[in-house]
Amino acid sequence: MPWDDRWYDYPKSVPKKAKGGIKAQSSRGGFAKSWWAQRWISVLESFDIGARLERGRRYARTGQVLSIDIDRELVTAEVQGSRTKPYKVVIRVKALAREDWEALASSLAQQAIFAAKLLAGEMPPDIESAFADAGLSLFPQASEDLETVCSCPDWSNPCKHIAAVYYLLGEEFDRDPFVLFRLRGMERDELIGLVGGPEAGMQAEEEEPSPPPAEPLPTDPPTFWHPGKLPDDLFGEVRIPAMPAALVRRLGNFPFWRGSERFLEAMEPLYREASPEGMDVFLGDAGE
Repeated sequence: MPWDDRWYDYPKSVPKKAKGGIKAQSSRGGFAKSWWAQRWISVLESFDIGARLERGRRYARTGQVLSIDIDRELVTAEVQGSRTKPYKVVIRVKALAREDWEALASSLAQQAIFAAKLLAGEMPPDIESAFADAGLSLFPQASEDLETVCSCPDWSNPCKHIAAVYYLLGEEFDRDPFVLFRLRGMERDELIGLVGGPEAGMQAEEEEPSPPPAEPLPTDPPTFWHPGKLPDDLFGEVRIPAMPAALVRRLGNFPFWRGSERFLEAMEPLYREASPEGMDVFLGDAGE
């Protein structure tokens, strides 16, 4: 009969406090907001590892995870546990074969909404049905689809260190759903190119605006060194933005944020204070 956390009272270890670790954006409750991130978390919780889930959540929220690197099929991480040396965590996700991705792309191409959502950086809500139609699954289903390893002495797999990395990955999927595709062996631009053809792949890349043509320099020395007064409307309308930190909001969260508070919550007060100061400088009303 396998051991079970619910009746086996093993000694609990106390992790060493980590410095500069990755902290979860959620302070309580669930870790994932989007449906695709919630589905990823449900894979972890289906393993029924008892109290290790709660400890994994605590590790993720207190910054015990020191690093996470994501590549195709592979996640490597370091987690600070009770020993001096951090534990090494490896999560390997089975990639889909190239022909499987091509079959999926053919299924996705039959509905324009899929290509439109992918180009907009969103996960189409019915994409799981498209995977199913192609005989595939976006999320790991069988045990051979997912391999987890940790260097800690815990006999359970997944352990609390793996669970902590799992939860943080769920939050990263909220920020960028295409990380999940990368783990299954396909980058976003590649998938868009397969779904919509080369034109769609080209549209996915941001085009840099061409620089304006250079104006010739004045040949008259006085005009060159003293160009004259600038027009009053050179900068157009200048005002304090109605919404502070609009650019930060547009860019979204940093991947695997390490601060004690959320990035937007840290930056918004600075923008509120800097805007009036900047306006005073612009109008020439700033004091010494």
